[in-house]
Amino acid sequence: MTVHVLILCTHNSARSVLAEGMLNHWASRLGRDVKAHSAGSAPSGRINPLALDALAHAGIDTSGYRSKSWDEFGAVGGPPLSIVITVCDRAAAEACPVFFGGTGEPVQVHWGYPDPSNAEGGEDGKRRAFELTRQAIGYRMLQLLALPLETMDRPALQAALTDIARN
Repeated sequence: MTVHVLILCTHNSARSVLAEGMLNHWASRLGRDVKAHSAGSAPSGRINPLALDALAHAGIDTSGYRSKSWDEFGAVGGPPLSIVITVCDRAAAEACPVFFGGTGEPVQVHWGYPDPSNAEGGEDGKRRAFELTRQAIGYRMLQLLALPLETMDRPALQAALTDIARN
């Protein structure tokens, strides 16, 4: 059974897209039945080109990526979510819609990252910030994939994801 993970950020243009790309990349490489999705509470309608560049630099195909609303995932017919991760402080503070997983409401956790599009140092500084953010997110996604997701009950999964957030 596929474990569906939704990663949220306000505009769904940078951090959530990096997280979606990294989780799907590592899940595929490791042979794990995990599918990442990303969305925003107020999607910008475009993905930051530097996010796409950072993913492409890591060998990740971004064709088909788009900025989308979290409403798509709360609607009937959406994927049965197991985990919802917020990656920006703004989205973490917002009241999320109710998402239903295959067996009820998904586990929710906040893994915050500074917005790389606000980095100083001009274009080069921003590119470095996007790459460092991609690497940091990728590391956490590897930690998530190291968990026995298929056999963990909700409290154990919540505890494990909270521990990853602290590290």
